[in-house]
Formats: sequence, structure tokens, C-alpha cells
Amino acid sequence: MPLAVLEAAPECHVVKLGTMGEYGTPNIDIEEGWINIQHKGREQKFLYPRQAGSLYHTTKVLDTDLLWFYVRLYGLQVTDLMQGPVYGQSTPEMDIHSDLATAFNYDDIFGTVVNRFVTQAVAGVPLTVYGKGGQTRGYLNIKDTLQCIELAAQNPPGKGQLRVLNQFTEAFSVNQLAERVKSVGDHMGLSVTISPVENPRQEAENHYYNPVHSGLQELGLQPHLLTNEVIESMLEKVIRHRDAIDQRKILPRVRWST
Repeated sequence: MPLAVLEAAPECHVVKLGTMGEYGTPNIDIEEGWINIQHKGREQKFLYPRQAGSLYHTTKVLDTDLLWFYVRLYGLQVTDLMQGPVYGQSTPEMDIHSDLATAFNYDDIFGTVVNRFVTQAVAGVPLTVYGKGGQTRGYLNIKDTLQCIELAAQNPPGKGQLRVLNQFTEAFSVNQLAERVKSVGDHMGLSVTISPVENPRQEAENHYYNPVHSGLQELGLQPHLLTNEVIESMLEKVIRHRDAIDQRKILPRVRWST
């Protein structure tokens, strides 16, 4: 892709949708893409170290490195949006007509944890907390996903720059999300239960997690936070489609190790 940009539109602004998963879960604060390193009396600014925990996230790291190479050598201008897990079902644009509805993944492979828990609550399936449930990530509403992309596109970084923006609004552990969904679901009469299961993934289940995410706010992001009202509206929408839930795709089917 960078080579195609270089040949066809070298002055354009590339906006890449990356992932917070590139960083992994380091035991220090996660800076917004860059970090200053002091070593043996000298100092230099580097891309923040990436240590992805999955093959998917590793491919995103490769994208970042490739774009950074073309920025350095050929002066491309790039924004790398390090997106956290997305939740939600709609935006005002999608709500105009049912044909504009987005995909809503709740399965064990593509479904993000909030969407999975909401669907499990409606289906009467205990919320599947993987392992100890301390896995913490930065989340954002699907409405903010589109807002962030728009803000990035409207505010290019300039020729020869790679700008990295950590794209999320709030951080939660899996246990916190399960308790939030259970609380709202119980209030709606769903009788939600939580059932920890053996973790099919290879990941730290308790860890430090403190990423910086000020760049998009400085560009004007107006976040939509995960309130009880948002969870309730998600539950209500899934309830309307309860009969379409395929429970065969809810419990973990793929293990990350043999």
C-alpha cells in the first residue's frame, strides 16, 4: 500500500486503522506512539516498543513499521490510529434505514467482549469471563470510531510525519465489564450470571495498563462513554433479535495453544 501511495498520490494523507493490541501489556505506561529513550548518556525518540499478543496484532505492527519506513525515506504523511476494542451497534447515520445497519459480531472469534456479554445476557448464557478476568483494555463506542477517523482525516500531520493516536475513551477489565452488563441486565429482568472459563488465549490475566490517549481529545473528540443507558440500549436491540442468536458460536471454539 505505501508503494502504491508513493506512485499514485504521494501528497495524500494516509489514515491507517491500527490497534492498541500492537503494544501488548507492558509494565510501564503506554505513550501515544512514541517514547524518549535515554541510554548511556544519549537520548533518542523511538516508536513505542510493540509486543503484540496475537498474529492479527502482529500484522498490524508490520503495517506500522512499513509505513514508518516510507515516511522516513519518502516523506509520506501518515496517521496511525491505535484503536481499542469497539462496542455498540449503530450510529446516527446507520439509524436512518435498516439497510445501513453494521455487522454485529458476538461470536468467540470476532466478537468484542462487550458485544459478546450483551448477547450472552440476552441468550441466557452465563457471561464467559476468560481466566481471572483482569485483562484490561481501552474501549470505545462505534460512534467514536467514526468520529476519530473523521478528526484524523480533517487534521493531517504534515509531510514526512507519522502521527500516532491512541484511539479509545475508557479502560475496563473484563471483570468490570461483566459486572456492568450483569447489573444492567438484572435491572431489566434478564437474571444474568457470570461464569469464568478456562482462558483459550495466551495472555496476562492480571497486569498493569495505563495508556496515554490525549491526542484525539486535543483534536476535538466528544466521547460517548459506556453508561448504563448505553448498555441498556444495546440489550434492548439484541432482545429484538433474540431469535437470531446462534448459541453454537458463543463458547470458545479455538485455542491459541495446543
